[in-house]
Amino acid sequence: MRGLGPAREMKRATRSNLGTFCRGRRRIGLLGGSFNPAHAGHLHISRLALQRLRLDAVWWLVSPQNPLKPESGMAPMSDRLAAARSLISDRRILATDIERRLGTRYTVDTVAALRARCPGARFVWLIGADNLVELPHWHRWVELFGHVPIAVFARRPYSFRALSGQAAQRFARFRLAEAKAGVLAGHGPPAWVFLHCRGHPAAATAIRAARLAKRRKD
Repeated sequence: MRGLGPAREMKRATRSNLGTFCRGRRRIGLLGGSFNPAHAGHLHISRLALQRLRLDAVWWLVSPQNPLKPESGMAPMSDRLAAARSLISDRRILATDIERRLGTRYTVDTVAALRARCPGARFVWLIGADNLVELPHWHRWVELFGHVPIAVFARRPYSFRALSGQAAQRFARFRLAEAKAGVLAGHGPPAWVFLHCRGHPAAATAIRAARLAKRRKD
């Protein structure tokens, strides 16, 4: 794959043998979402993950359709993926359509499929505190904890609710100290860490609202 850009390398590897692309990228953060649209906040979290979790790469898993979000207002998958890729300049961060190519709908199935195809990789699932609050609504969420270590990034105003919520309480004894975040990728699941960090003001909902207002004004 020498000479190809990261996005083209990923496309070819996913089409054939994803394990080929995993080779040499042992510690990989997985950031799932609609990316409707991708924004600077996603880059902010990805860079924090690379640094604080000592990752080799972060993959953005652009979802064809989040089961917990309405289809109305959702931009086409191809547009969201292209916009995400255009935002990235760091070769360690890749925007992918892995879920579409794997044919998976739920996070737990995506992670299981990736682990099967990339047995040498050490994956970490990346989420914000708002997602930790909502995690008990995810399909087979308890099983997800058994598949992959999870890194939770602080996000106002959700952090307190997240740490006192159902998911955090159920897996409290598997929480690592924040100072040990760098070893999370090599830790067998279940394991998770909560990372206190400066937030980023960008939010997809606000961006969509601003775009809609501009179109109406024009």
